[in-house]
Amino acid sequence: MALRRAGLLLLALLLPPVGTVRAEEIPATGGDYGGAGLIETRNARFREDGTLEAGTALRHQRRFWFVNFQALPFLETTFRLTERLDGTTGRGMTTDRAFDLKLRLLPESDTTPAVAVGFQDIIGTGIYAGEYIVASKRWHGFDLSAGLGWGRAGSGGEWTSPLALLDDRFRDRPRDVGRGGTLRRNWFRGADVAPFAGVEWSVQALETPWGPVEGLRAKLEWSGDALRDERGGYPARRTGLSGEAASRVNLGLQWSNDWLDAGLHWVHGTDLLLRLSLRLNPDDPPARPLPAPPPLPRRPAPAALSPEAEAEAVFAALEAAGFQPVAYHRAGMVAEIALAGGRFREFPQVASRVLRATQAVLPPGVEMLRLRWWQAGAETGVLEIPRAALEGAAWHRASAEEAWLGATLMPATGDLAPGAARPGGVDWSWGIAPTLGLSLGDPSRTLRWQAGLAAGGRVGLGPEVLGGGWALAGSVRQALLGNLSGGLPSDSLLPRVRSEEAAYAREGRTALATLYAERIWNLAPDWLARASAGYLEPMFGGLSGEVLWRPREKPWALGLDLAWVAQRDFDQKLGFQGYSVATGHLSLYADLPVWNLYGVVRAGRYLAGDWGATLELGRRFDSGIEVGGFATLTNVSAARFGEGSFDKGVYVRVPLALFGRESAERGGVVVRPVQRDGGQRLAVDNPLWEVSREGRAEALRRGVPGFSR
Repeated sequence: MALRRAGLLLLALLLPPVGTVRAEEIPATGGDYGGAGLIETRNARFREDGTLEAGTALRHQRRFWFVNFQALPFLETTFRLTERLDGTTGRGMTTDRAFDLKLRLLPESDTTPAVAVGFQDIIGTGIYAGEYIVASKRWHGFDLSAGLGWGRAGSGGEWTSPLALLDDRFRDRPRDVGRGGTLRRNWFRGADVAPFAGVEWSVQALETPWGPVEGLRAKLEWSGDALRDERGGYPARRTGLSGEAASRVNLGLQWSNDWLDAGLHWVHGTDLLLRLSLRLNPDDPPARPLPAPPPLPRRPAPAALSPEAEAEAVFAALEAAGFQPVAYHRAGMVAEIALAGGRFREFPQVASRVLRATQAVLPPGVEMLRLRWWQAGAETGVLEIPRAALEGAAWHRASAEEAWLGATLMPATGDLAPGAARPGGVDWSWGIAPTLGLSLGDPSRTLRWQAGLAAGGRVGLGPEVLGGGWALAGSVRQALLGNLSGGLPSDSLLPRVRSEEAAYAREGRTALATLYAERIWNLAPDWLARASAGYLEPMFGGLSGEVLWRPREKPWALGLDLAWVAQRDFDQKLGFQGYSVATGHLSLYADLPVWNLYGVVRAGRYLAGDWGATLELGRRFDSGIEVGGFATLTNVSAARFGEGSFDKGVYVRVPLALFGRESAERGGVVVRPVQRDGGQRLAVDNPLWEVSREGRAEALRRGVPGFSR
């Protein structure tokens, strides 16, 4: 009977309703667990590709905090932090972390529904672990959804699983609710499943004294979750809750616009829930307008300047535009300009601003520019481009694409033309920036954080000193606000290379974050090297070296880094603790051919002496925002690693230029579900891939609009 009913459900989902409209006409809304859905149940809807969403759902004895990323058009990812009743003691709150995935199996058509499959709490403690398959179809103003849930998504357990009827291996559902972090493999297991269904109605615009209100949705659902896994077996007199939900009917109203979701829901027959989230399209984020580029003047009249005077004029013009001149040489119609620094991250915009800065002092007979772009002491890109092509793009007589087609990217060698003029003195830079540290792994507090200020500087000794590329750098930090210092002491079984972050925060409120000498230079065409010595990061100091082969025309690069480092004292002054380690990795960097994805694979020895590999996958959007995640598996067992089982996290990097200020810098945040000691790498200021990635052909193509800005 159960198998027949399951078959009828799936058949009903595939029958085409009459008078449908395509789902894409109406944007999806968010559910209480973080992803697109109804209230507690998921549907087969997805946000627009690339959408970033962060928010909360608040109710009695449960608070959900979530970050949702539509990583690909067919893949939704959700990281969720839950504060809930402690089911072990029956009192107080505890914290649970979970990661969800939802994949589109079929898009909606005129005759068939959209179909999706989801994995809830696929990496977590297992409290919310479950799977589901769901279909959704629009019918006039209604969006109808129905599905089948396993595990937590099917704890109502009305039906026998069709898979269990077909194969006895699916009858048992191994369950281990514990420290979390382990990838579950009990998918679609368990004898009992539960159906779920719901409807979302798009309410017509409401007329108010302030104008029409659009974007209101009414939601009604039957949940497959009876809450059995969250009550802990305690009687109502202890928890204030019965063993199961009073009702599995949930209903509510939700309002959405282009950037906000706000909902009020009545759930489980007992609780009022408030949901609020903010959304961002990384391809077109809100941004303050940048200052207009300076106009490009006409070419000057011929002037009889000596080579020395001509070079001095070019150097002065570059410095006035915010660049650091490295060298200048002119041979006939070709002017070679080597420069560093500047407020622009992409090579095409650097080229445009160099011409705008030097147009008035370059001889009118110069027809070809050879721009040698230096960063952190090494040459990272060489671009030959006709002067007329840049002029056409700047004057809008030609497109930026035409300038790109006329440009030639040459090998980065670090070789300046014989006899090139070079400015005297040293190059130096400094800055002050806010800092923010986050920790989600302390069971005594959901979020620990520390905000402060960091001031740093770098002095480059110039290309003529000991072969060039030498620099001295350092930074200090001052903690201002936060509770990170109150975190619990580490209970790690490994060398405590990262897990004592509370001690570093407590004793190092005023800290010498870094102080080191460094050389970055060109070994050979498209080969770079780095050697660093000193206090390399807040927790470690020592020696670090790196070599990178980065073929300019290829979408990949290969690097090797090696280091011997010792652990610094908690006060982050000049002293060291007794622990030291040799560490290093072989790394492959690659731009992937779809959706502006990139990947990094690293293999080697980590700071705790463990051996393993790290996989990083990220996506870069046209705005320059990057969103990605990483995971590291080493020869440390999950039990010895501790809470979280293995190292993993997500990150967001945002160009500071989005805030209305021309800048090549990026701000970012890395969120780890828990900070432990396994799989931890040394953090240096100038990893060669980050230094040189913008000097490649792929980056040049991506930054083409910059030729006209």
